[in-house]
Amino acid sequence: MKKLFTILGCVALFAVSTTKVSAQDYKNAIGGRFGSYNGVTFKTGLNKNAMLELIGNFRSSDNVNYFQLTGLYEVYNKIGGAPGLNWYYGGGASVGSMKVKGFDGDVYLGLNGVLGLDYKFNGAPINLSLDWIPTLRLTPDTDFYSGDVGLGVRFTF
Repeated sequence: MKKLFTILGCVALFAVSTTKVSAQDYKNAIGGRFGSYNGVTFKTGLNKNAMLELIGNFRSSDNVNYFQLTGLYEVYNKIGGAPGLNWYYGGGASVGSMKVKGFDGDVYLGLNGVLGLDYKFNGAPINLSLDWIPTLRLTPDTDFYSGDVGLGVRFTF
């Protein structure tokens, strides 16, 4: 698991250092994602109208410990007449772990879709997004999760 996080971290750093973006009105953004699963989100530009988003979701309580890392390729489109507002779609994959008290933990893989709205405030380093991320879980059992709706609040740079 440590090797996976090391590889994903290296890919993210490489993407940050080699990209230029113009359609999204910002190059990089980091912050929080709030929804069914709260977590940390990082976006970086890949080209004129695409971004890579990495999301680390987690939940911990007395009975359940949950962690998931999701990588999404997102294609952005401007909404005419609304400066700073874009809609986006895309897909990606996730890997996660869930441990329920009294049971063995499971590691799972999934395929994700994404559909959302993204807004960058003019003159301020703040970005908001609202998106829906449905998931087709492949392991340990195949099932469809109709999705997580989340609000992203990020600092742009």
